[in-house]
Amino acid sequence: MSTLSIDNVSMRFDIPDGSHIQALKDITLELKTGELMSVLGPSGCGKSTLLNIIAGFMAPTEGKLTLNNVPITKPGAERGMVFQQGALFDWMSVRENVSFGPRMGGQSPSEYDENVDHLLDVVGLQDFKSKAVYELSGGMQQRVALARCLANKPDVILMDEPLGALDALTREKMQSLVLKLWKETGKTIVLITHSVEEALLLGERLLVMAPRPGRIHKEYRLPFADMGVGADLREIKKHPDYAPTREEILSMIWNMEEEIMGRTEGEKS
Repeated sequence: MSTLSIDNVSMRFDIPDGSHIQALKDITLELKTGELMSVLGPSGCGKSTLLNIIAGFMAPTEGKLTLNNVPITKPGAERGMVFQQGALFDWMSVRENVSFGPRMGGQSPSEYDENVDHLLDVVGLQDFKSKAVYELSGGMQQRVALARCLANKPDVILMDEPLGALDALTREKMQSLVLKLWKETGKTIVLITHSVEEALLLGERLLVMAPRPGRIHKEYRLPFADMGVGADLREIKKHPDYAPTREEILSMIWNMEEEIMGRTEGEKS
């Protein structure tokens, strides 16, 4: 079992005038192998900061993180990242992008060919493997990004609003693909999103974060991700628990935003 453990993690950014911003405060949680967690909250609650700390792009000012009991102190191949914009190599073909990690890791084509072809099949891009990525639509580019991440065989996949720039129909198709990959690969996934609906559909665990300082406000355990594997996500939204949970979370975040606005106005006056 691979376990991602986050223990009393805080993050403070110091300002040149001597003040500081408390981006995160006392975040503690544990994810076991195969769990899919979505993270939601108003702007400024530290969602992306938390993801960047898990990725090893920045070190927390307090607390510690471990994966499989090994401290996280820098980026590593066991943690794969998928960004909002795929961060792909435009001059390379789809297949060259997907095989980039194994090639840089010193593997020969005989070692990675079969897995790369399998991943291209899984994300539906086998017929496009020779295309340059700039020739693809936004949704197809994100499929390439997912396949490229999986080609490195990470234990944990970190997704920073990976579907935020897509149109509604493409986004829905990609949500279904994320659920399919989650079940087929058994990977642990942490997904950041601004969309309450997406967080509900793609999180068997859902964290709602509150700002100033960024902290875990409430956690939900939800059935919708499991139900959505291989199903029409529009039908999942008709589940009797879906709409009430959605409204509860929307109201929660609305109240946080109102509090922030009131606080900001008070600081100005």
